[in-house]
Amino acid sequence: MDARRSLPSVEKILQTDTLKTLSQVYGRRLTVFATRQILDEARRVIAQSSVVLSESEIVRSVEEQLIALTTPSLVPVINASGVILHTNLGRAPLSRDAMEAAFTIACAYSNLEYDLEKGKRGSRLIHAEKHLCQLTGAEAALVVNNNAAAVLLSLAALAQRRFVVIARSQLVEIGGGFRIPDVMRQSGARLLEVGTTNRVNLEDYRSALDQKPALFLVAHRSNFKLIGFTEEPSLMEIAEQAHEAGIQLMVDLGSGALLDTAVYGLAHEPTVFEVLQQGADLVCFSGDKLLGGPQAGIIVGKKDLIEKLRRHPLARAVRADKIALAALSATLMHYLKDKAIEKVPIWHMISLGLDDIRHRAQRWRDQLGELGLNSDVIESVSAVGGGSLPGECLPTYLLSINVKYPEKFLGNLRKNVPPIIARIEQNRVVFDPRTVFLEQEEQLIAGIVAQKGQIE
Repeated sequence: MDARRSLPSVEKILQTDTLKTLSQVYGRRLTVFATRQILDEARRVIAQSSVVLSESEIVRSVEEQLIALTTPSLVPVINASGVILHTNLGRAPLSRDAMEAAFTIACAYSNLEYDLEKGKRGSRLIHAEKHLCQLTGAEAALVVNNNAAAVLLSLAALAQRRFVVIARSQLVEIGGGFRIPDVMRQSGARLLEVGTTNRVNLEDYRSALDQKPALFLVAHRSNFKLIGFTEEPSLMEIAEQAHEAGIQLMVDLGSGALLDTAVYGLAHEPTVFEVLQQGADLVCFSGDKLLGGPQAGIIVGKKDLIEKLRRHPLARAVRADKIALAALSATLMHYLKDKAIEKVPIWHMISLGLDDIRHRAQRWRDQLGELGLNSDVIESVSAVGGGSLPGECLPTYLLSINVKYPEKFLGNLRKNVPPIIARIEQNRVVFDPRTVFLEQEEQLIAGIVAQKGQIE
């Protein structure tokens, strides 16, 4: 007799008391789906090993499967790595005000595309524009869903089937395989490289004018530095060359800083305002890097150019949604009110004083000590990360723990609820207070204590 025939039917499993309860919790459709999956797996087990699961084992497996099917894959984590803009951990966390603004708009109807004054259809493209113009000095602004989309739309609208001049030293690739040359080709623009990998001068740009280009494009190197035998004209010089020839200068700024990073001990990152002042006609940048807001691509610049972008068919395909627009507007308001350091999480982290960080690390050490666990406080550095300010770090203090197997310890921390992301330094597991929110400290300590068997 085929052992697979001894397995109970789907309906018999569903009639057990446990499955009846699970059906009420998870819904009948999902419960039936999970039951069929488990029974299919039970048949495969029989075919491979002749092992027959009991009815109670099947019921238990169905319950585990339902939990697995309904557990979100996207969950909050505790970032104790010290990387402020951690690309893999969602980059910039939103401010409370931005989160509340997004929640308010998401849970109600809104005037997303409705003109309240005229009582007829309006445009979503106006939202956040006024704030962006006030902060950057631009004539107009447009928000799309990310910076890659901003670059793609700008090139498609302004340079399709025409040459765009860019220095070879700026043909960069950033995270996720995003390459400037590939985006340019997808837009329909024709790439015209000038200069060499390490050296480019104004004569290189002048020589490209014979091809009657539509744009000069400058791409900010956001994730690496070019050092040594190098040469590159200033942005202002490139702008003057472009304008003398009657063409536009577009800048892919990437990080989109609105504050001077040098004030906080970092290298100076060009601000959007500075780049426009130096002659850029169009500037593209991210909403979720140094701006500290939601994922968005922001384009600011000359009004006539922005208007061409608004009218392009691609603008609808890459438009920002209402939740991003609400969160972005709230984030920009922090800058307008000079509250960014206080309200925008990444700027609060960047500006944290060393004494505050040391005191937090010492408090963690003392809490663990009271529980009989050894740890130290050591000096180190935090990274800005997120494709911004390559190689730039901030001094910090870390909680350092000596464990038997560091990689295994990190793996167990990632299985914690919520997951904890730390790093290894000098073969010890370390935790940076700079990127851990105050309200997460209790969970962090509990997660470490749960692994006390591995702590030496």
